[in-house]
Amino acid sequence: MANVISEWVRCFVCGNKTRLQIRADTELKSFPLYCPKCRQESLIDAKDLLLKNI
Repeated sequence: MANVISEWVRCFVCGNKTRLQIRADTELKSFPLYCPKCRQESLIDAKDLLLKNI
């Protein structure tokens, strides 16, 4: 298996790591990201490890 690049998704509100880890080939549209620390939910889009808050 080839090395797959992945990284932890950080909360857009407080900047802490969430419980979600994405890989380079992951695509998300209107995904509800929940942060257990600040208890906020944000909708995100992800493609090629680039995250966008919508």
